[in-house]
Amino acid sequence: MSIHTDKLMTKINIRPATKNDAEQIADLSRETFYETFADHNTQADMDKFLTEQFSRVQLMQEVGLPGNTFLLAYEGNEMVGYIFLREGTHEALDSKNAIEICRLYTRKSHIGKGIGATLMNTALDYAIKLKRNWVWLGVWEYNERAIGFYTAFGFEKFGKHDFLLGDDVQVDWLMKRRID
Repeated sequence: MSIHTDKLMTKINIRPATKNDAEQIADLSRETFYETFADHNTQADMDKFLTEQFSRVQLMQEVGLPGNTFLLAYEGNEMVGYIFLREGTHEALDSKNAIEICRLYTRKSHIGKGIGATLMNTALDYAIKLKRNWVWLGVWEYNERAIGFYTAFGFEKFGKHDFLLGDDVQVDWLMKRRID
């Protein structure tokens, strides 16, 4: 699948991941997580999270598991982002016919080039193809850029849950969008 965004003149190719992509996905996950959240957390909490809760091995094991779908965004030969979708619902949704966006990551150098929007549109099309009623996600309550992005795509807050980053208990908003 190739998408050309005239406004930004960026050609983005999207493809599903295979197990062979696991190392690259894990590395991009850790890189983008650190870039996004290191300034807002202690080094000790970041180190503990990346070592114990977001290790390279753990991330690699997610790729290829039943119910997990990774869609990769490339600009030329460089992976510049991805979206991780997992089949499953949240107890607060009135339907079990849902899919979760676990992660939507773009390299910091490529934010603002339409990659996140392309990945989101591809994920929503994928959810429609699977005949899901809901797409949902969790986002840190202070990540205003991400919240604005999801709101622009029609997501609305429906709850919250705790997210442990190292030893720091933080709050994620739960957001949902009806598909059908």
